[in-house]
Amino acid sequence: MRYEGSIYRPPSEAYSLIVQVTIGCAHNSCTFCSMFKDKQFRVRNVQEVLEDLRIARRTYKQVGKIFLADGDALVLTNEKLMVILKEIEELFPECDRVGIYGTPQDVNKKTLEELRELRDAGLGIIYIGAESGNDQVLTNIKKGATREEIIRAIRKIEESGIKSSVTFISGLGGKDLWKEHAIDCGTMISQSEPSYVGLLTLMVEPSAPLYEEIMEGRFRKLTPEEVVAETALLLENITVEKPCVFRSNHASNYVSLRGDLPADKDRMLGQLKAAMENKGMLKDERFRAL
Repeated sequence: MRYEGSIYRPPSEAYSLIVQVTIGCAHNSCTFCSMFKDKQFRVRNVQEVLEDLRIARRTYKQVGKIFLADGDALVLTNEKLMVILKEIEELFPECDRVGIYGTPQDVNKKTLEELRELRDAGLGIIYIGAESGNDQVLTNIKKGATREEIIRAIRKIEESGIKSSVTFISGLGGKDLWKEHAIDCGTMISQSEPSYVGLLTLMVEPSAPLYEEIMEGRFRKLTPEEVVAETALLLENITVEKPCVFRSNHASNYVSLRGDLPADKDRMLGQLKAAMENKGMLKDERFRAL
């Protein structure tokens, strides 16, 4: 396989074949993110992508899942994506699911019919970074999308029959907006009802613009105990009817949570309460990672 630069994928795509459809991220302005700062965004030539798929077919006997990278491969037109998906279907009949990153902007530019076309061609899941449900936090981090735009994107994905996996980041509101961030993340999940929710905890590398804000004292990070309290407030504000898989077991998290909503909400809140009462249950900073 031919890769350009560092490659990133969602945790659930750890054993997937990763194929770069774009290089970098078209938005690439989020202040907390350092993932694609070393790349100039471009869309790869579709023929190059098809060649990579053929190389992979000669290399791997069994491919259960395929992930289309980089940061927001859904930015491609349906015409190009359909060529790629049809090639996957032909080369990898055993492939159970194709996944892709998509920004809220990418999703909202596509019609419901276009998303259904992608679903019928094998696209099974779209990973979308909401980061926060609060408009002020979204503005502060230069997300490029509003709360309502993100909710509309998640609903559209789900309505199309594709699964949505939505990521939020604990601590992203800092000390000034932690309550608003927590409550509005919870109500966003309630209103959009995604299939999957992933909750990470803020970690900032020096190459991310937010790092300078932290060093200058303009952004005040939460303590581990405050992050746990924020997570509890977020969970308390989630009310969903459709089952939602909730995961907060990323390497960055202080407390590992796994459950299905609404069934496991009380159990997970109990885990957080126990961690607030016993700080020894919190992950040591030495073992946290992005």
